[in-house]
Amino acid sequence: MPLTGPVWISSDEVYARLSFVGAARAISESLRDGLDPSADPPRSIVDVSSGQLLIMPSEFARHVGVKIASVSPNNPARGLQRIQGVYLLLDADTLAPVAQLDGVALTTLRTAAVSAAAADVLAPDRVEHLVVFGSGPQAWGHVMALRAVRPVERVTIVARDRDRAAALADKLADGTMTAAAGSADAVADADLVVCATTARSPLFSGNVRDDTLLIAVGSHEPDARELPGDVVARAQVVVEDEAAALREAGDVMIPVAEGRLDPASLVSLRSVVRGEVPVDRSRPRVFKSVGMSWEDLVIASAIYHA
Repeated sequence: MPLTGPVWISSDEVYARLSFVGAARAISESLRDGLDPSADPPRSIVDVSSGQLLIMPSEFARHVGVKIASVSPNNPARGLQRIQGVYLLLDADTLAPVAQLDGVALTTLRTAAVSAAAADVLAPDRVEHLVVFGSGPQAWGHVMALRAVRPVERVTIVARDRDRAAALADKLADGTMTAAAGSADAVADADLVVCATTARSPLFSGNVRDDTLLIAVGSHEPDARELPGDVVARAQVVVEDEAAALREAGDVMIPVAEGRLDPASLVSLRSVVRGEVPVDRSRPRVFKSVGMSWEDLVIASAIYHA
């Protein structure tokens, strides 16, 4: 533990200290080692004049931590990230601060790592076609993280801003994988679909194959969703924690309210990672993430000790 106060871990250091595959492994290992997401305190969401403040505390193993994040919808027009924040990591015994981490990089890394940990057990063995809705940091982070757990042959980027979609595709194409901007129709032959947008209504129709995995990470609000209800209704739906999903995940809550999804059918990520619930490969799988405090703590701790 530093004697002069908490160390600062910058955005560049976050990515230098922990790879996407290392982060995904840390998430899976924490669940196998006994971490129970249902024990996480509910985060506080405070409305302020320019958006929201999220206060996210957690405790596991050697550390306690809290992230203070802000969500400002007008930031992209200013050339700033929509999500800002800082993470404070403390020693669990003394509660002394040991590190502060850049919250934007931590959020990008941990969100994609959780999705990759889910994809490692839920995705088809071969991913020929990955479709990503969105062109921001989470879209980029998810491609990087998912490539760490599955070889990906081609990526289609779907975004409202065609130029941003094309720019991200150019950034991703590296000779081992092709990437291009495309349309929502691309989901029809996708093995893996990622929704990482600010959309409040479904991004595409329900025309997906039975072996497709769909990952939705864009919203933590009860009245917003990225996935069509008919896809969710016929899928095996995996969530970080059932209570959190039924409190915050519009992709789950809206189909439940419509009578199209039985809340008792929800499966926790912990149960599939630990092999307690089998994966149903006869139908689509959906992984819906709202982002939970334990995930930030696991990744912040791994970064600090890297």
